[in-house]
Amino acid sequence: MSTVTAILPAKTFETAKQRLAPTVQLGNRRALVESMFADAVLALRRVPSIDHILVVTADPVAMQIAGGYDATVVEDTTSSHSEATLLGIRRALALGAARALLVPGDCPLLDPSELEALIARPVPERSVLIVPDRHGEGTNALLLTPPDVMPPAFGEGSRRRHTELASAHGAVPEVVEVSSLALDIDTPDDLDALLEAFAATRGRAAHTRGMLSQLTRSQA
Repeated sequence: MSTVTAILPAKTFETAKQRLAPTVQLGNRRALVESMFADAVLALRRVPSIDHILVVTADPVAMQIAGGYDATVVEDTTSSHSEATLLGIRRALALGAARALLVPGDCPLLDPSELEALIARPVPERSVLIVPDRHGEGTNALLLTPPDVMPPAFGEGSRRRHTELASAHGAVPEVVEVSSLALDIDTPDDLDALLEAFAATRGRAAHTRGMLSQLTRSQA
């Protein structure tokens, strides 16, 4: 059975989510980022097919949270999300991983069963499964077989870019929609969508639900 390592890069919490500044104050932004990160790591822990979790970060609080969930910390010495994932990929290869699942720390609705189904999809020996964001333009997750099948290139328009990169590196690309990975929280509109999702569902994202519930009450 091929081993799967999940890689989760995490920016420094203090400077994350600047686009939320118009509606969420700095202290609350930090608390929100910590909560989403904790929910994401916890969801990964509940995926049976994931053998290792690597958190790539320079943030001491993220390191503590990762350690609390038995994730391995890789110190981030880079300046971009894509470069951070490459650090994780190198460590995953050192651990003997046959596949790497790259996921963000700002998708608090992560559903372990959906991740398990994604990993279980039949794929050729060299493949890239691309999970788009809710707008269909960005990339919220990659499942790379093998882990170094191509260099990730996150950012605006990355869904198409990852498709082209996979083909250029002799891999088979496939875009797979995963509903719990579609919503990443970057803007006030994203936050509104998350609040609507929480109102319509129960369970999952306990840390983020609790934090936003406190924030809502304090602003009432």
